[in-house]
Amino acid sequence: MKKLWIVLAFLMLNKLITAQPERWQQRISYDINVTMNVTTNVMNGTEKIVYFNNSPDTLNRIFFHTYWNAFQPNSSMDVKSREQGKIVIGTDKQGKEVRDWDARVKDRIANLKPNEIGYQKVAYVRIGGKAQTLKEHETILEVRLHKPILPKSKTTLEVSFEAQVPVQIRRSGRDNTEGVRYSMSQWYPKMVEYDYQGWNANPYIAREFHGVWGDYNVNINIDRNYMMAGSGTLQNANQIGFGYEAEGAKVTKPAGNTLTWNFKANNVHDFMWAADPTYTMIQRQVKNGPLLYIVYRNLDSLHARFKNLADTVELAYPLMAKTFGPYPYKNYSFIQGGDGGMEYPMATLIKNAGIGTAVHEWIHSWYQGMLGTNESLYPWMDEGFTNYAAERIISELRQKKTFEQEANYTAYYKLVQSGFEEPMTTHADHYNTNYAYGQASYAKGATFLAQLGYIVGDKVRDNILLQYYQLWRFKHPNPNDFIRVAEKVSGMELDWYKEYWVYTTKTIDYAIDSLWDDGGKTKIRIRRRGDMPMPIDVQLTFKDSSKEMHYIPLNLMYGEKPAEDTAIQRTMHEEWRWTHPAYVFESNHKIFDLSEVQIDPTQRLADIDKRNNSLKIQW
Repeated sequence: MKKLWIVLAFLMLNKLITAQPERWQQRISYDINVTMNVTTNVMNGTEKIVYFNNSPDTLNRIFFHTYWNAFQPNSSMDVKSREQGKIVIGTDKQGKEVRDWDARVKDRIANLKPNEIGYQKVAYVRIGGKAQTLKEHETILEVRLHKPILPKSKTTLEVSFEAQVPVQIRRSGRDNTEGVRYSMSQWYPKMVEYDYQGWNANPYIAREFHGVWGDYNVNINIDRNYMMAGSGTLQNANQIGFGYEAEGAKVTKPAGNTLTWNFKANNVHDFMWAADPTYTMIQRQVKNGPLLYIVYRNLDSLHARFKNLADTVELAYPLMAKTFGPYPYKNYSFIQGGDGGMEYPMATLIKNAGIGTAVHEWIHSWYQGMLGTNESLYPWMDEGFTNYAAERIISELRQKKTFEQEANYTAYYKLVQSGFEEPMTTHADHYNTNYAYGQASYAKGATFLAQLGYIVGDKVRDNILLQYYQLWRFKHPNPNDFIRVAEKVSGMELDWYKEYWVYTTKTIDYAIDSLWDDGGKTKIRIRRRGDMPMPIDVQLTFKDSSKEMHYIPLNLMYGEKPAEDTAIQRTMHEEWRWTHPAYVFESNHKIFDLSEVQIDPTQRLADIDKRNNSLKIQW
């Protein structure tokens, strides 16, 4: 009977956790047809868009992103970059000032010539054959509707546009430093996401993106000598060739100087492609996983590197699927191009064959591609979670024995010491420095997940990640959505952790204060010196090499972490009230039996001063 109740309780909890959240989502479908002129670098295109207004709101206007208008002298991106370059954030090893540049941008936009700039000019947006009123706001196009779009209705729009591909500056462009002709991201007028927070019409300043889930049917007409790769799955492979054709198929290319590539991608929020006449490809079919395309310039110096990349990512997938959930799409492409590494649904641009970059960008398929958190508002939920996951996978592949998140913790500590830290609630474009944005989003965001394992236990944290994936795929979760999953799985209250770590820049600092004999037992006082309270693990080591763990839960948790290491005896003490700066507990051992007292032996507590966390005793 007891076993039956346990099974029923588990089933009820699982049903509660996996119940679908009630939050409406807009929906969209794109039919895009473009012609790319590889001589002028100008693209002409049309879009047929079906937009489903699933919201309860009447929309009197809509917005489009026109990203490439950022790549013009005196644009917001240009001026913002040059202003950042005036900020000194430190000195290098030679004593020279380090400025807050994005090294890829600096003042390059200001120096672009007319044939080097980027632009996206929308000729018209029509609904029912009638042109709507357009107003340009640099990288945002406002469309004032003649008739409002009603709730729970769909609307068909026709868009005509012309775009010039900028020289490679940031993410998208032509002729990057590795010689790739076209890295085509942010290349089409893209409808802005409207969600429960309203329109997300963020100008393109520097940061990342937010999009509507939808289906893409994309036809790209380009010089027949160019090989392409991108989001989606190629539909006319046997007419295109270049290694995409079915095994044994005879490629029948149409006559003429160009080829039209037809890609489809379903249930994605963006579409990227790249093209180059020197591309070649490696394919890997992952067992119980996607078909991988590794596309790169056909140079002797690159073959071995990209083969190694192909071998490694094939090995990485089973670890990724087991830990974070399966990848649901048919294929994924690693494409040489861009200015570093940049993720898109079903594909990434990578400058070179760096394994760390490739794994990081692919894992974005989970936190940016499938979960689709608003990166402008919560970049740490994408970059931070991805950074955590990538470090973990790379560590497993390399069979590292040390704590795999050490680099993220170290970067977070440096951010604290720098004086530039801002709360992670800061909008991605509005951080005062690039440095603060980067370290908060990547390092502090990754530390959030690693330290969650310290609070609830690593196994529980891993279950949280899988339940989060199951519950919030394709729904744009926010921080509270994640915390609610974590609370339901762990049985703890965790809002305090979100509020301290995300909303503030308060820090953690605990210290061993004192210890003394009390009637043959040992009393130990721990003191909280930082402003952020946490549960505390204290490990005692004795002269005979035996150990015991003392666990002090935080009163705000209303719960306790399960014992993680059953080989060490654990004593759970009364909760530590967050208002109290000191806490005293006791061990039954005599004080002269002690050889060491250590706070947080697993090093997962992001304590900014670990010098006072350990006391070695020599009697």
